[in-house]
Amino acid sequence: MASARLLQRTLLLLLIGGLMAACAAPSGAPPTATPIPTSAPGGESTPPAPPAPTPTAAPSDAAAGDRIAYGVISEESEARYRVREQLVGFDLPNDAVGTTRAITGVLVLEGNRVVPEASRFQVDLRTLTSDQARRDNFIRRNTLQADRYPYAVFVPREIQGLPLPLPTSGEHTFRLIGDLTIRETTRPVTWEVTARVEGDRVIAQARTQFTFADFGLEPPRVPVVLSVDETIRLEVDAVLQRQP
Repeated sequence: MASARLLQRTLLLLLIGGLMAACAAPSGAPPTATPIPTSAPGGESTPPAPPAPTPTAAPSDAAAGDRIAYGVISEESEARYRVREQLVGFDLPNDAVGTTRAITGVLVLEGNRVVPEASRFQVDLRTLTSDQARRDNFIRRNTLQADRYPYAVFVPREIQGLPLPLPTSGEHTFRLIGDLTIRETTRPVTWEVTARVEGDRVIAQARTQFTFADFGLEPPRVPVVLSVDETIRLEVDAVLQRQP
């Protein structure tokens, strides 16, 4: 009887021990998920996006052409007007010529163009003199009203026929187009220019013409003058030096 009870107790302990061992056993780690590649609509895998490109700086405007300037050497230059007139006591007409060296200015070029906002020439009309003092006084006081409007101003805007950049030698013929202001009137004019280039110097002869009426000017009327042609011819002999 005692042996039977001992056997039952032993079997019960073995059963309890087995159950405890089963509960204490570690469960297996979950499997690592494998990423599934993204597919393009066509079924192919989408390649990784390339790195963003590094921005590239735009080319400098300086490559279009360097800016150079030529200034007038006043003491080597002269401006003139010419008007055909008939004088009392003369059988043939002659030219009334008024001159001045009071001419200043600068021509600025950039690449193959004129820079109008930096270019300008002017002549002091108060200094014009001819061979007739009475003519000069009338022109200064009445025709030009030089005390009120002392300067004739020319602003160049375009060059036609000149190879640019400017050559360092040789003779060239071209047109210089721009706006001329006399008194309160501004009109476009075209100068016919012949220039000789000698290194950093330019020796130029420029010619243009217009009428008294174009600028609302009064022709000179003095006792020694019988008649005056309507056309005024302007001439400029200028020496220009390249500025540093």
